[in-house]
Amino acid sequence: MRVIADLHIHSRFAMACSDSITVQGMHDTCVEKGINLIATGDTTHPTWLKELKSSLEPAEPGLFKMKGSQSDVRFILGGEVSAVFNVNGQSKRIHQVILMPNFDSVDALNDILSKKSDLKADGRPQVWMSGAEIIEAALKADKRAFVFPAHIWTPFFGALGAKSGFSSLKEAYEDQVKNIYAVEMGLSSNSPMNWRISELRNCALLANSDMHSLPKIGREMNVFEIDKEALSYDTFIKAIKDNDRKTFKMVLKFFPEEGKYHFDGHRECIVSIDPSKYNIKLCPVCGKKLVIGVMHRVNDLADKPEGYVPKDAIPYFSTVPLREVIAYVLKKGDATAAVENQYKKLVSEVGTEFDILVNAPIEKIAASSTPEIVEAISNMREKKVNIVAGYAGVFGKVDLLNRERGQPISASWKQKML
Repeated sequence: MRVIADLHIHSRFAMACSDSITVQGMHDTCVEKGINLIATGDTTHPTWLKELKSSLEPAEPGLFKMKGSQSDVRFILGGEVSAVFNVNGQSKRIHQVILMPNFDSVDALNDILSKKSDLKADGRPQVWMSGAEIIEAALKADKRAFVFPAHIWTPFFGALGAKSGFSSLKEAYEDQVKNIYAVEMGLSSNSPMNWRISELRNCALLANSDMHSLPKIGREMNVFEIDKEALSYDTFIKAIKDNDRKTFKMVLKFFPEEGKYHFDGHRECIVSIDPSKYNIKLCPVCGKKLVIGVMHRVNDLADKPEGYVPKDAIPYFSTVPLREVIAYVLKKGDATAAVENQYKKLVSEVGTEFDILVNAPIEKIAASSTPEIVEAISNMREKKVNIVAGYAGVFGKVDLLNRERGQPISASWKQKML
């Protein structure tokens, strides 16, 4: 059985997330996209947790489905927690995702976390515990809990991000690093970048959406092959821990340049810095500190050269979400009616979003679309694209038809560098 999983999402109760996120909406979006295993997100938030309990019913052991639904969409209980702690007088904040096998375990963990956080304040709560203490708490609540660092390279909240102050998972999680079997790569890195880090070679490299609105579900996802009769929370977690190509088939990733922290930069001055060309830490326009991006940070910590591929590496496939593809071609916003109508037509006539992006025959897509959309999808599959890299919180742009060239740079800073 092919299991397509997105293990990091949010509810409408998390900061900066859409008010339209509901359990039913998540379910219906997964059907469109071809996702059949999705995390519930925000299991620490009492109101959302109550909604989950009323909307879901047990399916396979440790997994859940919408009450009354006949679809194959399954939910796994899990949410993101921000660890806030001090090390040698310096404040640290790192994010991690916690998966649980049942609601009793979630309740037990929330009882522990509530003593260190106001869980009602945010679906992604700030908990006054270290990353190691959060892992300990999760395992105390249930020994089958599964914790992995979220978007590990993000400058501000990633365990290995430029502002974390940590240069290894061992530093960030201390003795609990032994219980980390996977990491989330985040939108601004891809598998080859992470393969360059020795410490990560025994970890499964996960790709999740970290979505804040329903259309963003599955913008990154993981593909597994698990026997249908054996599917359960435990067998799925084992598939991640084993990190074996027999069960873990591939990840679908952003082109990492599209992520909003790929290059160094300064948003206010519209300064984007390719760290392979310029090794500077201050904005050349205003003199303020640059946000050091993921590419720079990976280069700093890497102990293998670019192009290194470990034995039995899990394949990855670079994609652009289908609504983004259509919006790019039509030159319209991805939430407009024109984009939505074309999206619905493709999904209804060709197949799920996963199929359209990855393996549907081009001829079949052409029968339900336009020549430009077909060309854009073909270019994406073959990586024949031009990319303007993201920086300092600004998403990059994938030029699927190679309409544009160059970086969005301030005219003044480049003159100064020259």
